[in-house]
Order: sequence, then structure tokens, then C-alpha cells
Amino acid sequence: MASEDVFDYEILLERAKKQLPQKLESHDRFQVPEPDVMIEGKTTVIRNFSEIADTLRREPDHIMGFLLRELGTAGTIEGQRVVFKGKVATTQIADRIKNYVDEYVLCSECNRPDTKIVKDGRVLILTCETCGAHRPVHVRKQAKAVEAKEIVQGETYDLMIEDMGKRGDGIARKGPFIVYVPGTAKGSHVKVKIEKVSGTVAFGVLVRA
Repeated sequence: MASEDVFDYEILLERAKKQLPQKLESHDRFQVPEPDVMIEGKTTVIRNFSEIADTLRREPDHIMGFLLRELGTAGTIEGQRVVFKGKVATTQIADRIKNYVDEYVLCSECNRPDTKIVKDGRVLILTCETCGAHRPVHVRKQAKAVEAKEIVQGETYDLMIEDMGKRGDGIARKGPFIVYVPGTAKGSHVKVKIEKVSGTVAFGVLVRA
């Protein structure tokens, strides 16, 4: 009788396992809130920035610094929200937040968001609390304008247009600089004369052959 009970138990256990979902914890539970973007005059506001930072479990200042560098603009954190100077497209903001998540949040081994950033000497290490994997994170330092020598006003440079701005201007990058070039298309290689430099943001014009 005892052996029959064990046999019945094993059958029931196997049947129960087959009825369980493939993963008890789904990656779907990690949902980064869509940025709630609003244009206020000549500024762009992310109204739910605090919610995004809480979901990512990262310091708001760290996320903000990344966004300012990637978007090539200035801005401030005001309570629960962020205010950028100028008009920035929602798609651009969402894309930069995704880039931040890929670099500073998701584990490269198990793709889980249960990570933390620890400092080992001068190196920042992304450590996964789920699988134990760890990897260094790429830190992009924002150069001071007086130290940055890659872009000089009045000079001409060969650049590649990597993205498009809200007003249709092409966006290129050279070192720590973001360069806006009107009249260009994404993916094109162009010769650009720099007309103005402000911090690590530059504005140029297309040099026709």
C-alpha cells in the first residue's frame, strides 16, 4: 500500500508541475513607466520622472546626468519632475531612458533588473542580485568646455548624423560634444562648419561641395 501511495504521489506531482507556468516570475513584472512628457513654453517636462527613478532603483541625479549628456541639453530636477531647456521629442527621451536601462540596470546574463551598482576602486560594477553576474559599466564623463578640444568654433569637421532633433535638425557626436546640423539626414556623412559652441553643445552648418 505504501508503494502505491508513493506512486500515486509521484503521478500527482508530475501532473501539478505540468500545470505550472514556465516561469514563476515573469520578466513582464518589470515595466519602466512611459515618460509623461509635456511642452511648457520653451521647456520640456517629464512629469513622472520620480516614478521612473523609483522603478529603476537608481539615484535621480545619476539618471538625470545621463539624460543631459545624451540629449545635449540643460535641465533641472524639480520635485517629482524634470525640466529640460528647449523642446525635446518624447521618442528621444524614451529612447535615452531605454539606453540607460540597458547600460545601468539590466543584467547582461539573466536580463533581470534586480541589480545594484557598486564601486570597486575607480570602476563601477553592475552586480546582479538574482544570478550573481557582474560587469563593469561604461561611464561617460562630461568634459568641461575649457578642457574639451574636439570642437572649435569656425573649424570644419567630417561628421556622421546619428539622430534627428525635434525640429528636423541632424544630430552628430564628436567626443563629448553634441552637434546640431540643419538640412541633413540620419545616417549621412557630412562636412560641417561650426558656427557656435555652448558648453558641450555645438551648432553647425552644412558645407556644400
